[in-house]
Order: sequence, then structure tokens, then C-alpha cells
Amino acid sequence: MSKEAVFNLIQSSPDSREARLDQVAAALHDNFPHYTGVYIYLLEGETLVLGPYRGRPTEHTRIPIGAGICGRAARIKQTVTVDDVNADAEYIACSLQTRSEIVVPIMRGDRVLGEIDIDSDAPAAFTEEDRRFLEEVAALLAARF
Repeated sequence: MSKEAVFNLIQSSPDSREARLDQVAAALHDNFPHYTGVYIYLLEGETLVLGPYRGRPTEHTRIPIGAGICGRAARIKQTVTVDDVNADAEYIACSLQTRSEIVVPIMRGDRVLGEIDIDSDAPAAFTEEDRRFLEEVAALLAARF
């Protein structure tokens, strides 16, 4: 599945928000080999709550804004890329195999609705192209929230 196919999936899916998010998590995980874990969190009050995901299970089903890399991205309302999670003091370990992470807020205007959190077992796995692609995915998702 190409990046364009992921965009088309989001735009054409008539399913519920939960089903659409699940389809996106599956498409990202299954078609981009360096995306070891794809987790979608939804913001409820001041807490990020785990929604659909693909990859290793995580015990982090509720993350307060400001905690960990996910909380940082929600707090600053910007994409956060960490090339070496072991070197980031705020990293909350989900898996000992994870080496890098990218977290992209799903936003409407200046309001955070949720996040796309992607782990990779490879260090420095996420490029500028990944960031741009995932930010576009997040924008398309926000438009259909």
C-alpha cells in the first residue's frame, strides 16, 4: 500500500471513527516495515487514551498530557521525533526492543484531538519524509473526526 493509498483510505472510508482509526493503524503497521508499533491515542480531558493499535501490546493505555514523549507532543502541539529513546529522559518504555519513536498530534486548529504514536526497533528510523507523511495522515484524520 502506498502513501497515496493510505490517504485515499482515510478520505473514502465511510466507517465509524473507531473503524477508520483501526484501518489506518493497520495500514501503517502492515505497509511500512520500520513502523514496528502503531498506536492511536485519543485525548479525553487531560489524558491520552489508547485507541486502535497494531504491534506489541502496551501497558500505557492512559497517558497524562506532559508525561512521556506522547504527553510532550500533546503539550507542545507539535510532532516529536526521538532518534534514541534510551537517551530521552521523558521516554516511557513500552518495549525493550523500541529504539526510536515519532509522535504526531492529530489537531483541528490549535486543539489536540489525539495522536499517532509510532515505535521502531531501528535507531533513528524516522526521516523528514516520515514526518511529513504522518502529519498529512493526522490532518486528514482530524478533518474526519
